[in-house]
Amino acid sequence: MNVCLLNDSFPPVIDGVANVVMNYAKIMQEDGLADVLVGTPEYPDTDYSKYPYKVIPYQSFDTTKIIKGYRAGNPLDFNEIDDMADFKPDIIHSHCPVASTVLARILRAKTDVPLVFTYHTKFDIDIAKAVKAKFIQHETIKALVNNVEACDEVWVVSQGAGENLKSLGFEGDYHVVNNGVDFAKGRVDEKEVAEVVKDYDLPPSVPVFMFVGRIIKYKGIPLIFESLAKLAAKGQDFRMVLIGSGPDEEELKNLAREYGFLDGDGSKPGKCIFVGPIYDRDKLRAWNTRADLFLFPSTYDTNGIVVREAAACGLASVLISGSCAAEGITHGRNGYLIEENAESFAALLEDACSNLDKVHQVGQCAMDEIYISWKDSVYAAHQRYGEIIELKKSGRLSDKKPMLMDRFLDFAQDLADGTEQVFELPKKLFDEVREDAGELIDRFRY
Repeated sequence: MNVCLLNDSFPPVIDGVANVVMNYAKIMQEDGLADVLVGTPEYPDTDYSKYPYKVIPYQSFDTTKIIKGYRAGNPLDFNEIDDMADFKPDIIHSHCPVASTVLARILRAKTDVPLVFTYHTKFDIDIAKAVKAKFIQHETIKALVNNVEACDEVWVVSQGAGENLKSLGFEGDYHVVNNGVDFAKGRVDEKEVAEVVKDYDLPPSVPVFMFVGRIIKYKGIPLIFESLAKLAAKGQDFRMVLIGSGPDEEELKNLAREYGFLDGDGSKPGKCIFVGPIYDRDKLRAWNTRADLFLFPSTYDTNGIVVREAAACGLASVLISGSCAAEGITHGRNGYLIEENAESFAALLEDACSNLDKVHQVGQCAMDEIYISWKDSVYAAHQRYGEIIELKKSGRLSDKKPMLMDRFLDFAQDLADGTEQVFELPKKLFDEVREDAGELIDRFRY
């Protein structure tokens, strides 16, 4: 089986979806399940030859100042699309509804193979943050939903993610395909843990709470601080460790100072510890082992891989009842569920601090019951790939009705081919035409 994976993010930019794509590609290639090709926007001075699978970077534009380090891909880079078609994929899997899926639809037209899309992120929230005009928000969401509906099969990472997609106007069916984690199951040796955390003020008798992820307000970090302030007002000591970085980091540090969790310049230990991003997975496992409770009051995340990473180390999580991250959690058994308010949160934390042994037992149940490895996840996805391919071969895969975008993409492809082959324009001029088209697509996206 030849598998083509497409995503708008890939190293040197690492985020949750890039991590998914890398695990899919690595496991399928190294375990002999498939030959894999990854298509992604190109970043300058990046070595794409070091991976155990093929990576084809395509033309991109510098939008890093607009979207916090991300470049925008040009999905009309027909030279690279031709190279992807030469790979002869049996199936295409897009992980982003923007440039990747536009490019995927062109590639599908050239290869006549099935196209799968996975919905990872509540993009309506990101659009609302980036665009203030309601009309533009609505039309942008509508365009992206149409892009998703054009795919042959749609996967979601949780039932809640599927319902969110439906709420945006998606009218098709979806399959829940859970993501895994690349942590081995089990706690890290105490000596290794002590070495990793030795430079931080973590008294043995003081409860340690932890958050891992982007340091951004909509992950629920302000609610964490508000709840901890109520806990501190009752005389309970604690340490709150935040691992990661993000656009709201300075604002949230200032909020921590207002609550008295940090001193003015950060030179003295406080109840809040901003560790920064940790890319060493063994060190991150050590932090998950050292903590007593994982705090993740996010209603934005569709899956919450960090919750299962914590579970891999026997660390229980506190989650918002009804959130996507809370799927599979039974309160008091393999995790904790709260209402989305500081009173409910603080009451849970106060109770946890009075009985950490019980909290650790819940963490052990989380390890036993909600942990899923990446290998299990990828093997399940690969099995479904085979089923989809057979449906296509047998003619039982539902044909998608041609959309206006399909006609536009066909026209763009014909125009590109005709420009080169019939009129034989110099390549430099052709590249300029493609760049102008890419800028138009980029303006539409952002």
